[in-house]
Amino acid sequence: MWPGQQPANGGEHNPQQQPNPYQQPNPYQQPGYQAPGYQTPGYGQPHPSPQPGGAQWTPPAAPGGPQPPGGGGRGRRTTVIAVSTALAVVAAAVVTGVLVLRDDGEKTTAHDDPKPPASASASAPSTAGPTGSSSPEVNPRGGGQEVKPVIAGWKPVVNLKRHDVFDVPPDWKVSGPSMQYSISDESAKDDKRYLLPKPAVVMTGPADYKAGVCEANNAMGAAGTKGAQGAKSLGSAAEIEALNWVWAAFDQKKTGQFKRSDAKEFRSDHGLTGQMATATVTGVKKTGKCTTDGKAVAFTYKDTNGDLATWILFSVKGTDDEIPEDTIKKIMSSLRPLETDS
Repeated sequence: MWPGQQPANGGEHNPQQQPNPYQQPNPYQQPGYQAPGYQTPGYGQPHPSPQPGGAQWTPPAAPGGPQPPGGGGRGRRTTVIAVSTALAVVAAAVVTGVLVLRDDGEKTTAHDDPKPPASASASAPSTAGPTGSSSPEVNPRGGGQEVKPVIAGWKPVVNLKRHDVFDVPPDWKVSGPSMQYSISDESAKDDKRYLLPKPAVVMTGPADYKAGVCEANNAMGAAGTKGAQGAKSLGSAAEIEALNWVWAAFDQKKTGQFKRSDAKEFRSDHGLTGQMATATVTGVKKTGKCTTDGKAVAFTYKDTNGDLATWILFSVKGTDDEIPEDTIKKIMSSLRPLETDS
């Protein structure tokens, strides 16, 4: 059931992983921190706040680098990478980040103090088309068997690494099951140590919504799954990740008001159970046509291997392109374990 259920999340390991405002330091582990009051329609009860209308939480500045300068209103910058024998790179954009799609076989952990990488292996052009592998849009395969949607007319989105499946509406674009999606860290865009844009957040097996509406290759929202091994709990993983994604996707300069819900139990209609949390950023300083408020939902669960994983969905907020709450609920209702041939 939806009310009272919240997805918890965790961090997909990325070779380029670096600190972000919600992980270094981790505000939810600091003594005296109280979550602000917040409620998104359909996401359950808000957390009580000592101030009417919900307390405002200002995210701490990310250590180790200055805040990114104004970018003339460009949206989140994204890059797509498919890994086979070589890297294929694609740049895209929405709010403030980089989309990276690629295979990643390394162990995934969620740490409060991730270490920045030494280098990356390919550079990303400003715009490019995907090469190397195609993105299965219909009936992708999991473990050699065909995966069909549980919602008639929708598309299944398969994650081979995190062992989950969910369905999205037919107008969404589904990437490959082993592809990786990340949003770039704008504070590191001039850091010459990184040949690829340094990611702030990462997920795998993604699908995106309304790409190109604002700028070429931008998306108004996306969903996917990431690892959460090392998280202290399902709930804390979901709470942290929900904030991570609204910060990374919509307001890395921290000009708006960040709010999140407490994590609560969530059970999909198809057997996935865990903890779910939501977050929003509103009042983001408008610097261009693509600047917008945002929202995110995060759901943390144990996969079929017993490992923690977090499913993420983020969306623009307060525009005609916002993903409706009813659609988000329906997508989440379809979350299910990936059944593979033994």
